[in-house]
Amino acid sequence: MVEVVDVARSLSSRAKFLLAAALASGVVFLFSDQAVVRLMAATVTLSLVAVIIILRGVAYLADRSDRQAENAISGLVGNDATPCFTTDVSGQILFRNAAARTRFGETPLTLVSALDDHFASPASVLYRLQSRARTAGAAREDVVTRRGHSRLSVHRVGSDRFLWRLEEFVDRSSTGRGAETLSLPMLVANKSGVILFSNEAMRRLLGGRPKRLDRVLTSSNPHTGEEVEVAGVDGPLRAILAEVEGPGERREIYLLPIPDRATHAQILEDFENVPVALLRFSAQGSLLMANRAARDLLDLPLAEDLCFHDLYEGLGRPVQDWLSDVVTERNGGGSEVLSARKGSPESFHQVTLRRVVDLGRPGVLAVIQDATAMKLLEAQFVQSQKMQAIGQLAGGIAHDFNNLLTAISGHCDLLLLRHAQEDGDYADLVQIHQNANRAAALVGQLLAYSRKQTLKPEQIDLQEVLSDLTHLLNRLVGEKIQLKLSHAAGLGMIRADKRQLEQVLMNLVVNARDAMLEGGVIQVETEALTLLEEMRRDQAVVPAGNYAVIRVLDNGEGIAPDSLNKIFEPFFTTKRLGEGTGLGLSTVYGIVKQSGGFIFVDSTVGEGSVFHLYFPIHHAKAEDIVVSPKRKIVVRQGEGVVLLVEDEAPVRAFASRALRMRGYTVLEAESAEVALELLKDKSLEVDCFVTDVVMPGLDGPSWVKLALEHRPNVRVVFVSGYAEDSLSEEQGRIPNSVFLAKPFSLNELAATVQGQIH
Repeated sequence: MVEVVDVARSLSSRAKFLLAAALASGVVFLFSDQAVVRLMAATVTLSLVAVIIILRGVAYLADRSDRQAENAISGLVGNDATPCFTTDVSGQILFRNAAARTRFGETPLTLVSALDDHFASPASVLYRLQSRARTAGAAREDVVTRRGHSRLSVHRVGSDRFLWRLEEFVDRSSTGRGAETLSLPMLVANKSGVILFSNEAMRRLLGGRPKRLDRVLTSSNPHTGEEVEVAGVDGPLRAILAEVEGPGERREIYLLPIPDRATHAQILEDFENVPVALLRFSAQGSLLMANRAARDLLDLPLAEDLCFHDLYEGLGRPVQDWLSDVVTERNGGGSEVLSARKGSPESFHQVTLRRVVDLGRPGVLAVIQDATAMKLLEAQFVQSQKMQAIGQLAGGIAHDFNNLLTAISGHCDLLLLRHAQEDGDYADLVQIHQNANRAAALVGQLLAYSRKQTLKPEQIDLQEVLSDLTHLLNRLVGEKIQLKLSHAAGLGMIRADKRQLEQVLMNLVVNARDAMLEGGVIQVETEALTLLEEMRRDQAVVPAGNYAVIRVLDNGEGIAPDSLNKIFEPFFTTKRLGEGTGLGLSTVYGIVKQSGGFIFVDSTVGEGSVFHLYFPIHHAKAEDIVVSPKRKIVVRQGEGVVLLVEDEAPVRAFASRALRMRGYTVLEAESAEVALELLKDKSLEVDCFVTDVVMPGLDGPSWVKLALEHRPNVRVVFVSGYAEDSLSEEQGRIPNSVFLAKPFSLNELAATVQGQIH
């Protein structure tokens, strides 16, 4: 109905024009001689007249509807205690009830002029609400007025009529009292900084009614609890700002008196006596206060002008930037472990920053905790990871070198077989062979460090081992140094590789000798130790139990603290260039760890060093100790078929020639997949598999298990540049198998295959 009325009204003026035009056309055509044309014109004229009459009727009904609506509104809200108005689209007041006449009088002709003194910017508020009501049918908004809070609501009640209702409330702030009754200065501002309301106390403080917030507060964007400067009528004064979020994105701001000095003095006394290290910094990073615990921790004098960056470093960026982020609330605070520039050397503190406001001034409170032990533990963990990574790298390099050395020494063996000792090339070949063996020993040290060397553990008595080594060790230390050995009774048996344990002791004694250039005493002593509970030292945990302990003590120059955690790394040495490879202690470390033991070192510069070796006591029954008789294998011509599987072509070429020279028929395969393809031939007889352990695709144990399903009686020789330990679990499941470590010689390979087949 509303839409029809709008159309009718918009067409009323056009209809009059069309009616006049139609009548004129009818008159012209009535005097025409053409009868048909006159008839058509008359028809058109009558049709237009009918349309105009209908539209005029609709407009009359619309006007009548509006009058009826106004009468209905008058009857509905005429006696309402809340001021009500009806307006047209331009804001002209068409009707006001008795409450509106009493509250605003009869004079205002527009709603904007009626509410002009009621709240700020009424025109924008009314336009916004009316636009929403035209679309949605109704709208409302809460506004802050000079007398408190009001709710202005509007309803569309006709084509161009709006009903307004203004409900006024008592101010909801200040615990039910009106803002005017507050003794605290208070104002209400919108998000643009326009002041919508100020109470009497604020007006009295400022000497008038303020317009904008930036004219009142000299600080830009202050926060609750901060001290602000107020442009008072008698000059600037300071107060604490408190802000409450108001309705409609409005800010209710109160000014509070500064706390008295007595209260502040009590706060300072409490701050001083807190048993936690606390520091107070200004927004610019200057140290304002440090309590007793903080002064003791950082060794701070009472009267020294310091900043945050004078106390700490180590963020990777200026620490002052972190403090500034906390002050400006770009960063909520958090904790960081920083290096302390004051206090004990090499100390680390966990610093937690929090933004605080003291007497209205923003600043930062720092809570300090000693994190030196935690940082040291972290460094030890990183060191442990580094050692593990170096060990993996060393093991991988050693594996590749062993393949190369196998090919070099093997082909050298083949050449030596074709040369007599009187040949001119024989001596050169012997030199190549000897240096290949030296390189193999060096690679063995890398494998020892990475715990991937081949060990042959057995039950050994430490006292017996040391007794056998006494003569050799005395020759190693020389005449300037005295060697003292002392043995504890009842050490018990340990399980280790005797040859490798001797290497450990010799390396430690040689290192001790090199640390005493002017001579001295080296002591090697043993002790039976029982740990009732686990022992934690460095990054290792020694379980409770019985241990045989070996100590090697010297009174040499000692080890510097910054080098102490690096001495077991490969190629790290404190000796001069050419005096050592840096692999001695790394070899010791690997052998001890691979034997299930532990090694620690204590050292003081200028006083000497002590190496502690812990080996668990191995309790074994007499029948478990099997001594294998040593017999010399005589390599002779053999017969049989050997399937050789090796991915390194030079190694495969040498091994194949070596076995053929001993009379064996050799089938070669560069991978496990090729070997399995060859074995599909059922007529092929194979007596022994010689296979590398680590290969691309299927590894040695995997393909051998598949092959033995159809050929269970075939013997197996595994070869690898890694330790036998990496194969032991798989090898334990494979019958009739042995292990041969690279690099191997021609005779070692032939003897191993001969022992398997025969």
